[in-house]
Amino acid sequence: MNFMGYKRPDGRVGIRNHVAVIAAMDNVNNIVRNIATQVKDVMPLTIWYGRGQYGADEELTFRTLAGMGANPNLHSVLIISLEPVSAKKLAKAIRELSGKRVEIVTVQECGNSINATAAGVEIALDMVTQASEQQRELVGFDKLVLAVECGGSDTTSGIGSNPVLGKVADWVIDNGGTVVLSETSEFLGAEHILSGRAVDEEVRQKIMSIVNNVEAQATARGVSILGANPVPDNIAGGLTTIEEKSLGAIIKGGSKPIQGVLEYAEPPRGTGLYLMDTPAPALESMTGLAAGGVQVILFSTGKGNIVGCPICPTAKITANPVTAKRMAPNIDLDVCDVFYGNISAEEGADPLRDLVVRICNGRKTRAEILGNEDIALNRIQPTV
Repeated sequence: MNFMGYKRPDGRVGIRNHVAVIAAMDNVNNIVRNIATQVKDVMPLTIWYGRGQYGADEELTFRTLAGMGANPNLHSVLIISLEPVSAKKLAKAIRELSGKRVEIVTVQECGNSINATAAGVEIALDMVTQASEQQRELVGFDKLVLAVECGGSDTTSGIGSNPVLGKVADWVIDNGGTVVLSETSEFLGAEHILSGRAVDEEVRQKIMSIVNNVEAQATARGVSILGANPVPDNIAGGLTTIEEKSLGAIIKGGSKPIQGVLEYAEPPRGTGLYLMDTPAPALESMTGLAAGGVQVILFSTGKGNIVGCPICPTAKITANPVTAKRMAPNIDLDVCDVFYGNISAEEGADPLRDLVVRICNGRKTRAEILGNEDIALNRIQPTV
């Protein structure tokens, strides 16, 4: 299998050719947005904190920002910061990870926010000009990193849409690609199945460790994970236990051996199926996936979920006939016939395979077209 993509200096391939303006801290978000309003085809990536973090939390934020900047769907990156130290550190990391062009603008060096915005507009203008000249090239599926996600899950998810995603996940891997399954809390009750598919004992132990950590974190805060998962819309959709939800959720990862367990925002080190240790909320999970180098996200939804990731085209797939009708503008593929039993999951996967190839070749998803996209950084500790 092949698709047309944009080759990057580090050997990876982008299926989009965005120029991104990234805020290194939250106090420059308005400058990032102002640059994006002045220069067409610029992607603004704003954050809600970035200062006053320490230890593992500071490392997590930095790794996520660097990973997002290095994502192959970005042609080049402009970093905006209040001061130069943080900007230079982040720019250096992105360059080392990706080899792409990275520039910085800092308010303190420019003198004020108006000057910083003007400087950013000039740089972004040049970056977009360069990006517009790059042509797509034919590449193999070994260059594809696909993620499978779900949200607003219900009974149709585990019966219809998630099995379809699983068939496509297996197909991507069979053609030399990589698939990432995330949302650790949705492994609970099914961890024995996932650990049984680990390629070795080290991976098996890591799977058990991240699942046990979810329960341990909840216990440490004096709450039960059972009170937070399934969430109310899952329950309204007919999911009664966390085990029931998890058994339906892991199907979307397919059936292949699990090659490794990734930390949040960590890229896979090879091809095949990987797990990423992310929270269940979609924005946090997808942001970690984007920072890990994922190019496309297939997002199964039952009750309905509209959000996508701005860095990774996010396709919404549903097997819920009510959702397919009411949320038609937000749904990329209706696989209700699988839920009805009119066709098999394998047959339902055929149009999704075709959709994946078309998205890789430039077709926009509904979330992209409607602008239903955002990011949310995961965090561990309070800010000081």
